Amino acid sequence: MVREMPGVGDPLAARFFGSAGDIRRFKNSKALVAYAGIDSPPDESGDFSSTHRHITKKGSKVFRDTGYEIMMALRAQKRTWEKVRKNPDVYDYMLRKEAEGKPPKVAKIAALNKFLRIVYARIKELYDNMALAERAKTKTKSKTRAKTKVTA
Repeated sequence: MVREMPGVGDPLAARFFGSAGDIRRFKNSKALVAYAGIDSPPDESGDFSSTHRHITKKGSKVFRDTGYEIMMALRAQKRTWEKVRKNPDVYDYMLRKEAEGKPPKVAKIAALNKFLRIVYARIKELYDNMALAERAKTKTKSKTRAKTKVTA
């Protein structure tokens, strides 16, 4: 999915996954977002709840910077670009945030947050499907072996 984005080549995609490590190690997408350090910390006291919070920056700086570079590369593209048309969710979200009056950096971080959640879901789905296929393959082999032993 990362390499499908316009402006993202092999070096940037490799740096993204290299700095993230194995994405399956994260419990959920919120943990991946926290690892990037783009989650907002709670700011509450009694009945007061703040609405203007900054990102925590507690995660990996390299991972956060790489994600931001990916968002910059995506933003530099036009909507008609073939690769943008294939996966318009993040691009459209970034444009929508800018149209709401958010500063460009805030819009890119919000889009990166969405992007990381999508990447996490797709990778988990991919590995879950691979695990199901492996289990089905193992069951088929064990049934074949059982039939062979019975006939022999």
